[in-house]
Amino acid sequence: MACGAGVLKLIHRPAFAVLSRLSLVGKCQRTGALTSTVTWKQFSDDSSEQISRYPIPYKKDLPYDIVELMEEVETKGGFLPNVFKVLAHRPSEFRAFFAYYNDLMNKETGKLTKADRELIVVATSIHNRCLYCVVSHSALHRIYSKNPTLADQVIVNYENAQLSARERAMLDFALAICRSDTIKDSHFQALEAHGFDREDAWDIAAITSFFAMSNRLAHLTDMRPNTEFYSLGRVPRDKGKAGGEGRGEGD
Repeated sequence: MACGAGVLKLIHRPAFAVLSRLSLVGKCQRTGALTSTVTWKQFSDDSSEQISRYPIPYKKDLPYDIVELMEEVETKGGFLPNVFKVLAHRPSEFRAFFAYYNDLMNKETGKLTKADRELIVVATSIHNRCLYCVVSHSALHRIYSKNPTLADQVIVNYENAQLSARERAMLDFALAICRSDTIKDSHFQALEAHGFDREDAWDIAAITSFFAMSNRLAHLTDMRPNTEFYSLGRVPRDKGKAGGEGRGEGD
């Protein structure tokens, strides 16, 4: 099967701008009656895997715009992240979730890199004990940073990880938001000492807050990570393979 890095790149590239159409298309699409049968034969080779305690809808019961998005993601990446399947249980919330996700994680403004954004998700998701987000966003961080070990260090103890001073200030602020600490001017000053401004602080806080919600939905649903996530970004891709099988970090 093609490397899953392709689907991750799709999610985090402008190609995933199809998400921006979801809210508009959703206004003219049916809500879609959901089946109680927990399977996803239309999108997955393994329908026996239990990925949520809530029903996973059949493809035929979903609105067209959501099906189109899922098919595009799986076709380009080789697998469909389980979060798509699980959140499809509520199509209107699916659209809202991924539209906001896209705005937060794909924006081109500010000083946060894609790797920065993923590291914030990893650090705050481990604090919130979210298996799905820790595993999936660690994979994304490995891909964007091309560093196969830093996310693992952050998972164990970010305060002892080999972070740059800039990254440490960023995660200190994110964890303060995550813990609902009282935010003071000193928190902003610590960020500003490393080149971040107030808009960057908002971005850090917004990512932390959004994934706090995502973490808790994962707890509610008992969302399981795809097995593909565990190995992504850990070893260099084999450039000698033909076609989709060789797709990886550089694609």
